[in-house]
Amino acid sequence: MADDTSRTVLLEQQVLAKNDGLAEQNRSWLAGHGVFTVNLMSSPGSGKTTLLARTVRDLGGELTISVAEGDQETSIDADRIRAAGAEVVQINTGTGCHLDAGMLAGALHSLRPPSGSVVFVENVGNLVCPALFDLGERCRVVVMSVTEGEDKPLKYPHMFRAADLVLINKVDLLPHVHFDMRRCVDGARRANPKVGVLPVSATRGDGLDAWYAWLRQAAPARA
Repeated sequence: MADDTSRTVLLEQQVLAKNDGLAEQNRSWLAGHGVFTVNLMSSPGSGKTTLLARTVRDLGGELTISVAEGDQETSIDADRIRAAGAEVVQINTGTGCHLDAGMLAGALHSLRPPSGSVVFVENVGNLVCPALFDLGERCRVVVMSVTEGEDKPLKYPHMFRAADLVLINKVDLLPHVHFDMRRCVDGARRANPKVGVLPVSATRGDGLDAWYAWLRQAAPARA
């Protein structure tokens, strides 16, 4: 049993090491081309696609945005993003629960984002595996919703530890759900004392100006 465990750990280390090497290649290519890349991560149903589609519509006249869309099956979300006005490449992972650096490399080859543009990676809905796989992105943003409960940062600390920003979505539903905002923010900061936290509503528009300001501030560091 000990030998089997050792082999499993070694295999995981080899997989992550290979991914990290590809991620560094992506990071170098993106930096060299002046492309700012954001990895959006969340559980299913957080409103990540709704937020991304609205961001594309609201900032499309200001920023050149393209999207690598990750899902196990279908192109439903990619179709929504395309309708919002962004170039998009669909990545279907089948049974895979996350995107990896090789998948992003293939998407970048298809998207060919121009210098000075922004690439959003909409990762597969999952609060575990995507946090483990570096894609070569510049920033990681975790989207969670008030309908999920305030305890998610405590239950999935690695995801929040890896984040540069947490967006707490669907705040328009706060009158209708039991959600302790302070406890949620405290949990996120316990996992990551430096993480930014913004309450937003992708449908009603609450907090989106702050989200867009964060993007504008972060994006100049892309080169």
